Amino acid sequence: MKKLAAILFILITAACSRPDEASQNSLEVPLQKPIVKPNRYNVAFLIMDGTYNTELTAPFDIFQHTIFREGIKPMNVFLVANTHRPVTTFEGIRLLPDFNYLTDSLPKIDILVVPSAEHHLDSDLEDEKMIAFVKQAAAEAMFVTSHCDGAFVLAKAGLLDGVKCTTFPADIEKFRELFPNLDVYENVLFVHDGKYITSAGGAKSFEAALYLCEYLYGAEVARRLAKGLVIDWDLQNVPCILPDKKSAG
Repeated sequence: MKKLAAILFILITAACSRPDEASQNSLEVPLQKPIVKPNRYNVAFLIMDGTYNTELTAPFDIFQHTIFREGIKPMNVFLVANTHRPVTTFEGIRLLPDFNYLTDSLPKIDILVVPSAEHHLDSDLEDEKMIAFVKQAAAEAMFVTSHCDGAFVLAKAGLLDGVKCTTFPADIEKFRELFPNLDVYENVLFVHDGKYITSAGGAKSFEAALYLCEYLYGAEVARRLAKGLVIDWDLQNVPCILPDKKSAG
């Protein structure tokens, strides 16, 4: 009887184990890697807990829609994080990263996108491994773009030294306080200087993404991308700082 009781105890304990343990372990490795097709720009979106929806989804939508335009070099878009587990945005959407930048072999990143996240003004700036990844990816990328407070990450990585830049309007003063040597612009939606495009963020993250598409593909393709997402787009009407120009808009 004692042996039977011991067996029953083991079976009951196993049955009552946490139901999410198996599913959590199964998420350590994504079920399927994204298809990174050749002859495309590879666009990596850096995500983490607290990422804001709009600064992620606005440029993601624009860049993903390039696959529907003929006669251009379209974009592969994918999510990178320091984990394979789901990442929860500030608004509560759960995202499954495509690559773990700490453990995976990543495709060559042509365009790095750093959306804003809840703790980009504080604890995220102390994440040395994340900052190191941003530095490494930026060194090889053609373009590095930030939206809203994503600029704080670029600044922490030393990427905006000597570069014209901007960030979320309400955080301009904090940006200047933390990084007093930066050339920070306000009252603009985005700034393009060298390989860096920094955006005010929010819903205006669409504008910065459309601008990069216009820079790469021309005005007509950018207008068609905007039209497909029911966005009015005319670069001449957008307040921004462009290369070799004082301002536009």
